[in-house]
Amino acid sequence: MATAKYIKNVAIVGAGGNSGKYIAEALLKTGKHTVTALTRIDSSNKLPEGIAVKKIDYDNPSSIVDALQGQDALLITMGAMAPPDQQNKLIHAAADANIPWVLPNEWGCDTANEALLKDVPPFQRNPPALDLIARLGKSSYIAVTTGFWYEWSLAIRASYGFDFANRTVTLFDDGETKINTSTWPQVGRAVASLLSLPVRPDEAQGKERCLDRFRNKHVYVSSFTVSQRDMLDSVLRVTKTSIEDWKVTKEVAKERYAEGVEAMQKGDRMGFVRMMYTRLFYHDDSGNFEKTKGTINDVLGLPEEDLDEATEAAIQRSKEASWH
Repeated sequence: MATAKYIKNVAIVGAGGNSGKYIAEALLKTGKHTVTALTRIDSSNKLPEGIAVKKIDYDNPSSIVDALQGQDALLITMGAMAPPDQQNKLIHAAADANIPWVLPNEWGCDTANEALLKDVPPFQRNPPALDLIARLGKSSYIAVTTGFWYEWSLAIRASYGFDFANRTVTLFDDGETKINTSTWPQVGRAVASLLSLPVRPDEAQGKERCLDRFRNKHVYVSSFTVSQRDMLDSVLRVTKTSIEDWKVTKEVAKERYAEGVEAMQKGDRMGFVRMMYTRLFYHDDSGNFEKTKGTINDVLGLPEEDLDEATEAAIQRSKEASWH
């Protein structure tokens, strides 16, 4: 175990996944952490070099507890389709192993926003996980909110409305509503910086730069606060095209959301995507947590990123990804 002052040993579930890979690599890069991936027995995911591996069986809770022995923090990064009981099993195991800190499976929109929880039912599974951690009383949590991932979301036409292959874009309402969104590298940097803070206030670091400040709270980090029109301007710069080269249409956000709900109920998974993303662009600032809650970017020393570089990465991903 680490001393009481800093976190050293970090276990990650999902270290080979979209955000988990960047988090693991950023933690290793600090040189301050030993990182262990907890993987299913049958998993063949490629993991970052330098990471230790421990196999776990979700049907055998003791295997998870054993794998967590000696860890200071557990990070849970799982896909939306993961069985809902898996996170609860991990949280119970963390309590049994006396893990001081758990970063649960957030990494997206603001699940402390009651309006979002009401309108996007899948988000409703998040608060009970935080309640479980608190109720068990052995671990503290930090719920890290990042907004949707930029290079992932911009590449999917049902998400931010861009179809690069056909040069079309659908603006929700007027396309001017700003939301927060993060790149995968920024998510990785944020977690690595967060878990490099002293646990308690330190004279050298200052009172704000400690984990105690964020104990059992939501924290917010972001790469960009942008509207669809900001994204479109970036796309035009990156592709060296003009607005005349694109077909731009508009949809009323609330109507698009309702259509997405209807399609989802008929089994269309893209309907789920349209519903979830469009809800973020309502004129209630539910997607702009920088405005409503503030971010800890400055506390973590996160860099300002280049929007066009992130857009270029998203366009490249749109050519490679199969989920459109």
